[in-house]
Amino acid sequence: MISQKIIQIASNTKFSGLNNNFTHKSSVKNSFCGDKIKIELIIDKKKINSMRYEVESCVLCEASASLVAKKIKNYPLKNLKKDIKILKDNIKNNKCNYPSKFRDFKHLTTSYNINRSNCVILPLEALLKAFKI
Repeated sequence: MISQKIIQIASNTKFSGLNNNFTHKSSVKNSFCGDKIKIELIIDKKKINSMRYEVESCVLCEASASLVAKKIKNYPLKNLKKDIKILKDNIKNNKCNYPSKFRDFKHLTTSYNINRSNCVILPLEALLKAFKI
């Protein structure tokens, strides 16, 4: 069941659309359902300045991409790998102790859609792939 909150998050398209201006980029496809995401990042030496994305996906993946792009702005690179791995583990195992900056992901990981965690994780996979982590 897709909640109104998930639809609201997915409808925030502020960071949607690629503009071919990036320092890092990646593309990932979900082998379970066929969702696809492409991301472009602008990064300086210590933080992520911006993220843009383009998806061909379900509403869960789109909502996740929207949250990632919103939350990742000005994110320190030194914390990225650890926090993303914690977030992925929480989503896969339906846990509730998200890193503070990513608490809004709790809206995407309910008992109704726990078997679609790969859709929620796909933008995180794209982010890690962009950094080759």
